[in-house]
Amino acid sequence: MIVDLRLRGMDGLEVIRHMRADIPTRTTPIIALTALAMPGDRERCLEAGANVYLSKPVRLRQLAGTIAVLLDQQ
Repeated sequence: MIVDLRLRGMDGLEVIRHMRADIPTRTTPIIALTALAMPGDRERCLEAGANVYLSKPVRLRQLAGTIAVLLDQQ
């Protein structure tokens, strides 16, 4: 699951926390993605339960490689 941190109505950290609290999505790999990286965002995302934190712009190869690693870990 790729989650943008800046969403309308619900922030991405809240989405990550909800996914980790819900049994069916508890182990779903999560990539947190943001265009507006703020100090401490990476740490907050990982603490909330994201597996990986990436800042935009993200190169397609980097994203594809990250997804491949996460899928291999499943």
